[in-house]
Amino acid sequence: MGCTNKSDLEDIGVRVDRVNPTIKNILVTGGAGFIGSSLVRKLVLLYPEFNVTVVDKLEYCASLNNLLMIKNMPNYSFKEGDIASLDLITSILKEKRIDTIYHLAAQTHVDNSFGNPFEFTQNNVVGTHALLEAAKMHNIKRFIHVSTDEVYGEVPKTVPDCREESTLAPTNPYSATKAAAEHLVQAYHKSFGLPIIITRSCNIYGPYQYPEKICPKFICSLINDGKCFIHGDGSNSRKYLYIGDLVDALDLILNLGKIGEIYNIGSDFEISNLDLAKTLLKQFNFIDEKEQESHLEFVKDRLFNDCRYAVDDSKLKKELGWKPKISWDYGIKKTIAWYKENCDKWWDDISGALVPHPLPLRPRL
Repeated sequence: MGCTNKSDLEDIGVRVDRVNPTIKNILVTGGAGFIGSSLVRKLVLLYPEFNVTVVDKLEYCASLNNLLMIKNMPNYSFKEGDIASLDLITSILKEKRIDTIYHLAAQTHVDNSFGNPFEFTQNNVVGTHALLEAAKMHNIKRFIHVSTDEVYGEVPKTVPDCREESTLAPTNPYSATKAAAEHLVQAYHKSFGLPIIITRSCNIYGPYQYPEKICPKFICSLINDGKCFIHGDGSNSRKYLYIGDLVDALDLILNLGKIGEIYNIGSDFEISNLDLAKTLLKQFNFIDEKEQESHLEFVKDRLFNDCRYAVDDSKLKKELGWKPKISWDYGIKKTIAWYKENCDKWWDDISGALVPHPLPLRPRL
């Protein structure tokens, strides 16, 4: 299989029972990123009948290291490029005879969207629009758009978890661009009959994630004897799902998902940012209260920070039979072990990601 690491094999998992016979040639956008590469590894290694092409412009949070284990597989190919280039996407769809698109390419870090929102609009909205137009022209059979639970906006504990039909109410530039992209996807379905599916997932953690997100950021900081920087008072909470469980859901949706539908992908495990930091400190054997305090620092919060997000994923569980397998305790131990081995060598300099507020992206002129 081109892969010998036991943990990676566990995350790749198994094939679905019923493979969609119409799927042959898949384009995965953003396939060198955290979620994209995890999906690509699964598809390439478990489905030799699929030909998988990745397009990624290899920005700071993506890495070809994520795809090393499959680089010599006969059913995998890679193309560096920007999905906003209609000419590029059109040529790939034609050359590779693409019938299925899995769209994950996006700018995703909320903090960066406050500093450079136009970059997010260009990538997440304009890029999606170009991809949709190319898909329409080439009669794509399945267009799966990977979105986020953040499009629903803030979900206090006093209200029910968001269902797929809940109103979208994004509160920051990142989630607004993801919601805008979703509206374009749905418009192409209604107007042109493009066969689309949308997914909305909660926070994902696991190996291979660039350390700007809170879990790998705290882990890499602690590996380097640094601090966990807590925005505000640390009471903001998120629900976390292990990457292997997410990719299992994406695989089911690819093969069995119903055209025109939206699927929430959620988790029952919720934790505040402060408690997350304390949990990780214990994993690093900082048990004493004074030791923990020396590795915690409270910093100014971003301009707006949603208190929590929460989705109801009963539709996915009932209709497609999905259920998560990896507990938080097991998943976070696997994640820490991976970063202890790789965080200082997997990417280029990550110091800018470990500061209290990540360094802003440089805008393109």
